[in-house]
Amino acid sequence: MHQQRKTAGTALGILLAINTMNFFDRQLIGVVAEPIRKQWALTDSQVGWLGTAFILLYAVVGVPLGRLSDTGKRSRLLGWGIAAWSLLTAASGLAWNFVSMFAARLGVGIGEAACAPASSSLIGDFYPAARRAFALGVFMMGLPIGIFLGNSVGGWLAAEYGWRSTFFVSCVPGLLLAVAAFLMAEPKRGAAETLPGAARVHDGSPYWRVLRIPTMTWIILSGALFNFNAYAISSFLPAFLMRYHRLNLKDANLVTGVALGAVGALGLLVGGWAVDHVTRARANGRLLTPAVALLINAPCTYLALRRSPGDVLSFTTLLGVAWMLWYIYYSGVYAAIQDVVEPSLRGTAMALYFCAMYLLGAVLGPVGTGRLSDYFAHRAMRAAGATALTEPLRAIGLHHAMYAIPLVTMLVVAVLFAGALTFDKDARSLERWMAAAPASGSPTPKPFVPYE
Repeated sequence: MHQQRKTAGTALGILLAINTMNFFDRQLIGVVAEPIRKQWALTDSQVGWLGTAFILLYAVVGVPLGRLSDTGKRSRLLGWGIAAWSLLTAASGLAWNFVSMFAARLGVGIGEAACAPASSSLIGDFYPAARRAFALGVFMMGLPIGIFLGNSVGGWLAAEYGWRSTFFVSCVPGLLLAVAAFLMAEPKRGAAETLPGAARVHDGSPYWRVLRIPTMTWIILSGALFNFNAYAISSFLPAFLMRYHRLNLKDANLVTGVALGAVGALGLLVGGWAVDHVTRARANGRLLTPAVALLINAPCTYLALRRSPGDVLSFTTLLGVAWMLWYIYYSGVYAAIQDVVEPSLRGTAMALYFCAMYLLGAVLGPVGTGRLSDYFAHRAMRAAGATALTEPLRAIGLHHAMYAIPLVTMLVVAVLFAGALTFDKDARSLERWMAAAPASGSPTPKPFVPYE
């Protein structure tokens, strides 16, 4: 038992490091958005497209890779994925215009698409249901740590050595983690479940099997809305701080790293504990807890945006509190997926969830915010009687566009509450199915053996 826990802990540490680099690399385009915009004379809409370029392939390729996570060796899939996205991130530093950068970021999405389905499937087999939300919370700490390091280290590198250096530096740790992934232990599917039929596989389409679960429909919709906000703010917050609060590149990214990243570790750890604690009293606590957290997040974000230009301390404090609560979503929702989907389909479920989360949410978030920013900037230009867009007018446009974020958050809250209403029935249905003996003619389940 001690060895099993040690192996699970080592694997979780590797997966945390992988997820950290995953979000470190994603964050870099937002870090250098302003110098790239000025160097290549881009609009905010084009900046938004650069922020979501990798998502176009990420969402589509993620579905077959998620299915491969349920049928193939997950550690090997992770290793190849990390190596691919690390090399293509380095290639981003060689881009010479908008089109070449867009193409490089598209390629990054192919590698990164392997991370979430394979990792969450592995964690589901390393950790039992009672500890799963906390384990997933530890894994998702890679998100705030990656954001913090991406903005703070990336912002410093861009200010000192130019924006291209940020893409080159991230390649080496990525390749080292690829080797670690290849060497990682591979648990049996369903190893952490105690019910006799956990390893069984449903007949028919695996995709339809996942989509016909009502709670999964609500979770997928929540993910699309949630990621709209997540990628809108991560793509434009450094630019917002530089334009509206008049910070330099280094300081704007440091504030972004603190407000969106540093506080996230606390949110995920406390959130994971809170979700598991509430779930002991209410089975649908997996979804109720993040819904309440986001209900508080929305007004905090709104009040942060209401701060006057130059009031950076109040802005950072309010947004930091909002985003600490924001991260509770991951601890609750990722664990909820594990509770309503059988072990043999968890990679597929995560892939479908991420397909909608990124194709409908993350693509539209930066692009939609960029287009809103351009619209409000041009409206301010006409109101001022100006004939050209100046930096102060661009600051007004982006400030107005950011108010869409708390509005979308309230939609996420409503969807999570709806999902909480169907969760109990779907979770009990899965428990009954896994508790049933194998069908006649099927092999008898083997005793619990955690590792192949």
